[in-house]
Amino acid sequence: MIGERVERDYTGRSLFDKLGVVANAHVALIGCHEEVFTTNLNARLAKAASQSLRTRYDIIFLRIDGPRDLPRIPRAAVHLKLNGALWVFHPKGRGAAPTDAEVRSTGLAAGLVDNKISAYSESHTATRFVIPLALR
Repeated sequence: MIGERVERDYTGRSLFDKLGVVANAHVALIGCHEEVFTTNLNARLAKAASQSLRTRYDIIFLRIDGPRDLPRIPRAAVHLKLNGALWVFHPKGRGAAPTDAEVRSTGLAAGLVDNKISAYSESHTATRFVIPLALR
């Protein structure tokens, strides 16, 4: 239909496809991620993901497990390539801390915009932040 927005169908796609991981991506993995995620991510990449922020990255996976971790979002944001993505894995559900709103407002305050959410695990949601188009 004219003027209607068509949503992409992500059913049947792997988690790494949903997260936009390609073999030649320069990736950083920050925080305490599950071993299976780290192993499968590195198996998919041509070069293993960095465990620290040293340069600019195509994708940064940042795990947040509590409000004390929120300052990691702006620190990670400055390490994004212009077309890069910062995926923040944060607790989900009622009573989650930090809340979705706190994660989102921290990303926005860091000059990013959120443009995608994906299920990550039983306990965590993944929110993608990017540099706004006007600033690229």
